[in-house]
Amino acid sequence: MTEHEEADAVTAGRNRRSGRRAKPASASSGPTSPGPTSAGPTSPGSRSATRDRRAGAPTGPRFAKPLNAGSILGWTLLSAILPGAAHLRAGQRRIGFAMLGAFAALLLTVLAIFLINRDQLGMFSRGSWLTTLITACVVGALIWFAITLTSFIALKPNKLDRTGQIVSGIAVGVLGVSLMTPFALAANKVKAGADLLDKVFPSAPEDPAAPIRQIKEEDPWDGKTRVNFLLVGGDGAGNREGIRTDSMNVASIDVRTGNTVLFSLPRNLQHVRFPPGTAMARQFPNGYMAELANGGLLNEVWKYANDNPQIVGGKGRGPRVLMDAIGYTLGLQIDYYALINMFGFAHLVDAIGGLKIKVERDVKWGGHYGTAGTIKAGYQKLTGEQALWYGRSRVESDDFSRMARQRCVIGAFAQQATPDKVLFNFEKIAGAAKRMAFTNIPRDLVEHVANLALKVKDARITSLQFVPPQFWPGSADWVKIRQASRKAIADSGRTKTRVANASASPSAPSGTASPSASRVRAAAPTQTPTRNTDKAQSLNELCGLE
Repeated sequence: MTEHEEADAVTAGRNRRSGRRAKPASASSGPTSPGPTSAGPTSPGSRSATRDRRAGAPTGPRFAKPLNAGSILGWTLLSAILPGAAHLRAGQRRIGFAMLGAFAALLLTVLAIFLINRDQLGMFSRGSWLTTLITACVVGALIWFAITLTSFIALKPNKLDRTGQIVSGIAVGVLGVSLMTPFALAANKVKAGADLLDKVFPSAPEDPAAPIRQIKEEDPWDGKTRVNFLLVGGDGAGNREGIRTDSMNVASIDVRTGNTVLFSLPRNLQHVRFPPGTAMARQFPNGYMAELANGGLLNEVWKYANDNPQIVGGKGRGPRVLMDAIGYTLGLQIDYYALINMFGFAHLVDAIGGLKIKVERDVKWGGHYGTAGTIKAGYQKLTGEQALWYGRSRVESDDFSRMARQRCVIGAFAQQATPDKVLFNFEKIAGAAKRMAFTNIPRDLVEHVANLALKVKDARITSLQFVPPQFWPGSADWVKIRQASRKAIADSGRTKTRVANASASPSAPSGTASPSASRVRAAAPTQTPTRNTDKAQSLNELCGLE
């Protein structure tokens, strides 16, 4: 074969590979004479090679680097994080881009839902939302397992040797199951939350004769500008019978701003009165004096009412009677109560990782003589047991000092039980709460209470406790207590704080202060947290909270 024939054969082969027909010999411009300027068909400087490059003919086949078992697993893992990546690597661009687009749309949808409802996160406590979240977790687990499997198949692991196929197949199976685990954990947390809400919050009123109030979505508080919650710490453990309410605080919250006044009532407040016309008012016209040995203390009212249903008009009326007594004392309408067993409270503190508290001076704890240990003065991170005893200890102290510490514990918990801590420790919190919490907050109101709690976290909390020397629990001045309560609420309404979705009103300034203005940094601590005035004081300043 001559040199010209050999060149023509090579050119024809290239044309066939590129899908083009070879030109007939008669169409050529004529034979090319061999000479010293001809470099041959394979030379870069040859005229035929130059014509082929100008015509777009490939110079040879190009293939991606073959995948080994490690790279297949790597691309599969990347697809679990960024769906579609493996399909793009495998050359399936249409499927790959579709998966990436769907994933981006999902992320944007979730982000949009969060941003739109960031001030209404309580909606996720609805039964319908909880069911939707559980379903989404199950579906998400199945989808991600399918994504992992299809990504692995798209990378064609069958081209690996037998060992590579076995190893990569096992690894991808383990990966798929591992990716389903977070969805299962999330579903379990949501299920625990649903069980907690159904267990703690009643779906029907405690009093069967009471009408069922319909919760209005647009106005859950029935036109009220303030809602009052009685927060009770009950001591029903040990050798005691029934429940003694050793810690009683009323949180009066402005529903527009979240500004809160925390009223602390001493357990040894004597001879409290009851609203006129009630059964207890008829039984004790001169004030509560049932336990004459103890002088008729406030912390006995709940137990007395439960122990004497024939007097109060039915069983289980202890909470209602205590709400009436405290509300009448403060001149407020107590709307709801929540009781937490004080020993169970320790589990809640442990569940969020402890409480950081400014301890003014050493507090001995454990038993009657403080033999278990000492909580040292200074900033301390207390365990659940220590936080419990910090709020309960009377060693070298008194009831009033204990009350001051209790309100600091409440304030620290409200501030430090952030949503992320609650979320990551929800199962522990739910388990503890189901065993120790009782309330009359209806199930349908929970989402609105949660939204209100978010406002409170960004508002200023002030505190007023009714202790000596301004208030003497043994001979209480009821008029003075009510006057101080009204003034504390009025001052709270004038406090400049960050307002979330609040309409302008005389008690809620329309201006919005900076977020830093809503939290007052603690000044130098006072000599003792029991120091008190007849005015509400910032809980941050009193307790050294930051």
